Amino acid sequence: MKDILSQICENKKVELEKTKKRCSFSSLEKILQNKNNRNFKELMINSQDKKNNNIIAEIKKASPSAGVIFKDYFPEIIAADYEKSGVGAISILTETTFFHGNLDHLSLINKKTNLPLLRKDFIIDPYQILESKVYQADAILLIVSILSDKQMKDFINLADQYGLDCLIETHTEEDINRAINFGYPVIGINNRNLKNLSVNINNTLNLIKKIPKEFIVVAESGIKSKTDIDKYNDVGVFNFLIGESILKSSNINDKIREFLN
Repeated sequence: MKDILSQICENKKVELEKTKKRCSFSSLEKILQNKNNRNFKELMINSQDKKNNNIIAEIKKASPSAGVIFKDYFPEIIAADYEKSGVGAISILTETTFFHGNLDHLSLINKKTNLPLLRKDFIIDPYQILESKVYQADAILLIVSILSDKQMKDFINLADQYGLDCLIETHTEEDINRAINFGYPVIGINNRNLKNLSVNINNTLNLIKKIPKEFIVVAESGIKSKTDIDKYNDVGVFNFLIGESILKSSNINDKIREFLN
């Protein structure tokens, strides 16, 4: 049986074929209006330089690990709550089949917040990069393990052309070594193994030793308490991508303030 990550990527290929038939790459280029960017990358760099904790708070309706998180899902309301609570940026899951996301949520949330928006999806095609900018993302997630070195370099360059920042996601030491070679300054370390969905919050603590100090590290997944944040601060991590522990909390505002205290 194929792992979850392979299933998602195979499904994404089929989905993209249909999407491209409805709207071609050249048609998307005509729609693109501006390349403004709300400085996602700069936010990550400044937070680490100043040692100020920064949260990229995630919005998603469901996930393969958690199931359906919200039956009544209003992403724009969650985004407004996030901004009031002091998060630095917002991550929006746009994958449809496994996470019940939607690209339209990007442009919808864009109207409700001034925070930088990260499109979190499984990007395997240049089309999705242009699509991300058309739907008003400021940054995209690029997962090292599902892309070749050539794709990674080409995608980083294309994102730059369209005014998009990147978060280069890793999970293993091999991923880390490849990410360092690409030279992009913001590297995410996912504590979740996307192949079997297991979580080890020590993954970031172990792998950060392999990353030169000039890179910015974002700890992703499994972060549940201020104690976790403190452990990461001790090794020089001040940027965090957090979703489920905030979304499942009884009070989103209180949970974020706990993290940022």
